[in-house]
Amino acid sequence: MTIPPNFRRFTRSHAYLARMLALICAMVLAILCAHNYDSDPSGFNIIWFANGILLAVLLLAPRWRWPGYLLAGFFGLLLGSWLIHESLSRNLFFNALNLIEVIIGAQLLRPKSTRLPQFTSIPYLLRFFAYACVCGPLIPAILNGIHNQATGYESFLSSALSWILSDLLGIASVTPAIVAILGSRRHKLPSLRLRWIYPALLLAVAVCVFSQSRFPLLFLTFPFLVLVLIQINIGWASACTLAIAAIGGWFTVHHSGPLALSGALQNKSRAALFQLYLSAQLFTLYAISIVFNNLNRVQKQLYRVAALHKLVTDTSRDVIILANLDGRRTYVSPGVTAVTGWSPEELIGHTYHDIVHPQDFAELEMAIRALKAGSDGGTLEYRVRKRDGDYLWAEASLRVYRDPANNQPLGYLNLVRDINERKLADEKLQAAYHAMENLVIVDALTGIANRRRFDEVLASEWRRNLREEASLSLLFIDVDRFKLYNDTYGHPRGDSCLRQIAESALDVLRRPADLVARYGGEEFAVILPRTDIHGASSIAEEICQAVRNRRLPHQHSDLGFVTISIGCATMVPRRGHAPHELVSRADQALYDAKAKGRNRVERFAGPYLRHQLPQHRPPSLDSSEDAVNAE
Repeated sequence: MTIPPNFRRFTRSHAYLARMLALICAMVLAILCAHNYDSDPSGFNIIWFANGILLAVLLLAPRWRWPGYLLAGFFGLLLGSWLIHESLSRNLFFNALNLIEVIIGAQLLRPKSTRLPQFTSIPYLLRFFAYACVCGPLIPAILNGIHNQATGYESFLSSALSWILSDLLGIASVTPAIVAILGSRRHKLPSLRLRWIYPALLLAVAVCVFSQSRFPLLFLTFPFLVLVLIQINIGWASACTLAIAAIGGWFTVHHSGPLALSGALQNKSRAALFQLYLSAQLFTLYAISIVFNNLNRVQKQLYRVAALHKLVTDTSRDVIILANLDGRRTYVSPGVTAVTGWSPEELIGHTYHDIVHPQDFAELEMAIRALKAGSDGGTLEYRVRKRDGDYLWAEASLRVYRDPANNQPLGYLNLVRDINERKLADEKLQAAYHAMENLVIVDALTGIANRRRFDEVLASEWRRNLREEASLSLLFIDVDRFKLYNDTYGHPRGDSCLRQIAESALDVLRRPADLVARYGGEEFAVILPRTDIHGASSIAEEICQAVRNRRLPHQHSDLGFVTISIGCATMVPRRGHAPHELVSRADQALYDAKAKGRNRVERFAGPYLRHQLPQHRPPSLDSSEDAVNAE
């Protein structure tokens, strides 16, 4: 059925007026119900609904609309009291107290318009009971007790307690129910329609319990009330409590129900017992509501954590693996498929042996043993076999996870990151570094060590021979009349000449520890570790002969071909001396060789000879022994 647009506009424009009229009718109906439960001439009521209705409306309405709702509620109270033939003085007095009670509770619970009622929150529930159920009725109860004591109508204590208890029960049961009903949105109604069976079943049980007077079956309503709370919410459970109060109160006042089993009890005593029953029911309802609210909050947090965990594991570029201490995987994140091609199901339940490169087993096993021994974790790199058979480099960050109860290790968390591109880049960088290093330490013209490499090796061999107290020899080589050779044959022929001299020296040297270096221009140097002066002189003579054997034409040479001069010096390194002393001595010996006619080998003659070892260059030195020289 389609609602006419004019009617829809009318209802929207007069919605406030309609709500005020509905509030007046609800207040009148609440008073008429309370009048039906009047148990004796003192006006004692089992439960007072009206104040709970008005308080619920104020808690949901904007504060600027409160005056209108208070006026409508007060008018409804006056009208209801007039309909039950209450005197004008009592009408005005008691309903003014009711209005004060509602204003106190609403003001304390909602100091600002932005604060809406939240009966699923424990702090709000505590404030609701303290402010609305206790503080609100307290002042009117005291005033009512004083009035009844002064008029001789009833004692102060009895009157005050009756007021507090009846209003407390009314507010505690009615206000949450009205808030739940009025605060419900249209999208929540289908779930209620699907679960209407639970409140209907509860009301049927309540009618069965209170319509008979043979068995005390009051406890039967509790499990059905909890069922409504669990399946719907606390608001509708409160509404069911309100319905139970109406059903039970009607039967109790009319001398029926389980409370009528004891005929000795007066109406007021039975009403007090019924109030106690309702109080226990409300206490049970709200206690369980608090528990379920905590459970729901924890469940929502778990859902959020699970959703966040799924988001992280599904989108992370790192592979997340959980394994026991034996290395058997118990969880593998979906990211493993993008990295290796394996699906998580194919890897769960297996150990690292199935995909880790065999050469990396030892390092990984050592890391796992360290975890078992008490280590908290570490980082290592190993190769992982992909589904297509290729291997990629991965970086694993291992961390132990423990049992929160006894802190015992349960397994380890492995965060695996693909570092294949980084490894390849590192290898290229290392190759480039070695190439650059070779450029730095190799002479570009001759292909032998340059001056920088010569200085490094001389310092290293000096320290080593110092430790071993062995002889260290140095040869300085100079090409005879090389400037004239360049001027005559040109620089290209000069460069070729230098390369052939370097090759001649390399042909003579047989030990890896020996080094031939270009010292500068046409000068060369040869470092001979663990070689005495006699062995060094012998090597120098062989180099001279090797150059002569090449017979490189040189018209300005006495022999008609290129020759060299060599200065030879030997020292046993001692504390307080330095490598430059050996260089100076070899240079002096070279100067002597050139001064004495060139094409010869000259030794440095000096007092150092007394420190030399008597043996010649040891012929037994092989390449494996001399490899120690690499420092």
